[in-house]
Amino acid sequence: MLTAHDRTTISDLIALHGHLVDAGHLDRLHTLFTPDIAYDVTDLGGAVLEGLDALRQAALALGAGNPVAHHVTNIVLTEVSGTDVRALSKGLGVNTDGTCGSVTYEDTVVMTDSGWRISRRKVQARRVPLNNA
Repeated sequence: MLTAHDRTTISDLIALHGHLVDAGHLDRLHTLFTPDIAYDVTDLGGAVLEGLDALRQAALALGAGNPVAHHVTNIVLTEVSGTDVRALSKGLGVNTDGTCGSVTYEDTVVMTDSGWRISRRKVQARRVPLNNA
């Protein structure tokens, strides 16, 4: 069963992503993700990036196209097992020209020897109200 400490730690992990990426600390991605992270940005026109190096290289290749600010909110955690959690959250990216975009993050968070880490992230763009309901 997820403890209050687990919930706080996982929420902090998800929030820390924006701080590290916005500050350019790509050398610290291992504190967020498992070494074999599958980071799915196909909904944004990219690919499924596999591994920390692929994630780092994609961020560097995007260069000035990266948002200048990543904000995360509305974190909902669902325990799948004692070592596996599904995390759903909302993301807001602010671009250099001031435009913004909204995404939903669907994360699988697992307990590792180093603590909780994201092993899979699917980034889904939100471009229409009510998801076309």
